[in-house]
Amino acid sequence: MDLETIDGFIIDMDGVLWHGNVAIDGLVDFFAVLRDLAIPFVLATNNASLTQQQYIDKLAKMGVAVIADEILTSSMATVSYLVKHQAKDKRRVFVIGEDGLRQPLIEQGFTLTELYQVNQTEKGITDQGADIVVSGLDRKLTWDKLATATLNIKAGAQFYATNADTTLPTELGEVMGNGGTIAALEAATGIKAISIGKPEPILYQQALETLATQAENTVAIGDRLNTDILGAVNAGMRSVLVLTGVSSEKDIEDVDYQPTWIMNDIRAITDELKQFGDIK
Repeated sequence: MDLETIDGFIIDMDGVLWHGNVAIDGLVDFFAVLRDLAIPFVLATNNASLTQQQYIDKLAKMGVAVIADEILTSSMATVSYLVKHQAKDKRRVFVIGEDGLRQPLIEQGFTLTELYQVNQTEKGITDQGADIVVSGLDRKLTWDKLATATLNIKAGAQFYATNADTTLPTELGEVMGNGGTIAALEAATGIKAISIGKPEPILYQQALETLATQAENTVAIGDRLNTDILGAVNAGMRSVLVLTGVSSEKDIEDVDYQPTWIMNDIRAITDELKQFGDIK
């Protein structure tokens, strides 16, 4: 790894730093070395379920202190995108998701609609439904939420996804991610969601703005080829694939893009950093 040309890291969390609530070995040492070398970073995740503060608290419980500017979730990126691109009089949103998505929407002045609030033009009801449907990871997903989202999309609401991850790594293994919800809604409505998270470059571009670094001098670290690594390619960045999450080294044979480096885990990255900085 050519550390002399690296001005910052954009680091995924699930499968890179932890599995569920279990930290991956070497987590504290990894961040300690980043701080020692004064290498800036943003932790950028497709997981939209937790708020920025909840991620700060989760890392604190694992022995790592980070600040708000070092956390960027796909929900935060989605809300930032909607603020820029959505008309101010079209900001009623039906949310499939958790606090990590709902809170930033509320903070930015969006109105959250409730179950079965739907415009019914034939009855002259045009002010109850959502202008936008946004889906993020929702561990309390219900048929009623899916039905309400379907009705709103069919009534003309724009359809956004914080991400399209089909699975989520946990301490018990991979479970269904937001991509499963998106697939159900797309099948029911015939409308394709606009996805903001990786592999789209938007999340990485927002992280680069926070870091104030250039894409060519910033490196993404992730565990999933079709999101973290492809997203880095789409954003014009180099990348490290770690083998502690979703993708294996063999999976690289099946795609037409490559990570710049492959490493077993964050401990291997830490060892590279220590050698560069002559840290014992």
